[in-house]
Amino acid sequence: LGWVMNYTSGTTGRPRGIRRPLPGKLPEETHLGGFLGIFGIRPADGNVHLVCSPLYHTAVLQFAAAALHIGHPLVLMDRWTPEEMLRLIDRYDCTHTHMVPTQFHRLLALPEEVRNRYDVSSMRHAIHGAAPCPEHVKRAMIDWWGRCVEEYYAASEGGGAFATAEEWLKKPGTVGRAWPISELAVFDDDGVRLPPGELGTVYLKMNTGGFQYHKDEAKTAKNRIGDFFTVGDLGLLDEDGYLFLRDRKIDMIISGGVNIYPAEIEAALLAHPAVADAAAFGIPHADWGEEVKAVVEAAEGHAPGAALAEEILAHCADRLAGFKRPKSVDFVPAMPRDPNGKLYKRRLRDPYWEGRDRPL
Repeated sequence: LGWVMNYTSGTTGRPRGIRRPLPGKLPEETHLGGFLGIFGIRPADGNVHLVCSPLYHTAVLQFAAAALHIGHPLVLMDRWTPEEMLRLIDRYDCTHTHMVPTQFHRLLALPEEVRNRYDVSSMRHAIHGAAPCPEHVKRAMIDWWGRCVEEYYAASEGGGAFATAEEWLKKPGTVGRAWPISELAVFDDDGVRLPPGELGTVYLKMNTGGFQYHKDEAKTAKNRIGDFFTVGDLGLLDEDGYLFLRDRKIDMIISGGVNIYPAEIEAALLAHPAVADAAAFGIPHADWGEEVKAVVEAAEGHAPGAALAEEILAHCADRLAGFKRPKSVDFVPAMPRDPNGKLYKRRLRDPYWEGRDRPL
């Protein structure tokens, strides 16, 4: 009698195994397929699941395995490219898939004649998560693919939220309300549960049971409040129970005592046509503690350099308050993301802090 032990992604540290209590059932009695019911995906019903990211990622594997359990054929991509994804959706009438915002951004960068070459009307659930999605990117995807573009927030450890396209359009920026098998809460740094509208650390709880990190009792005990746990994200719940994320606490920039959230800056950077990918984070500043640094992967056909950096900074000046604007731009050939789109931001940030302690 056993169960799968998934591992965390390791984007902020060493991956850790998530060990859950054994279900006490035979393998044939253990059913993954019910997980897809959270997203309104039903058995059979002509569904075809497209796997467009590596299967070692917990969410990708969970979606694919659950689809198999309820009788859906799988279409697996050997390597993700935006046009190939469109071709496969058209060729196999794919109905649902798991995506990340980076894939949205690169799909939208395709020339219009390429995008119009393929029929994606078979898609019923293009479910995205794993990273913040800039609002302009999500609106553009909904305009193109329709109301199948849905969003979730979750952790490998368990629990989460889900938002349909209709819900998101009514409450732009939300990642949704708690799953039926989950609970969300926001606490301050003293462990006091906060009322709707107040920003704090987001905590989750699975009503189906807890977990422990494999061979790491200290990590298991850390970041807990009762049965709730956190992976360090900041956010707030509105009066209707919808969750709005701000950023990871570890990525928050504190400049002159002011909290700055990189996701907003990154969204502004990605709105520039010469920016294929972007990251924002704090680097040392003698007076302010931290200042905002932008690191950019230039889009094809645009040459990285001082002229483009000035253009990007001017673009940000039109979209961001003064204290949020990047003070400088560096370029990298490719952003350090894992194959599922999660950004290894520490790889970009750590060299600037070598020999110094971050204020967080």
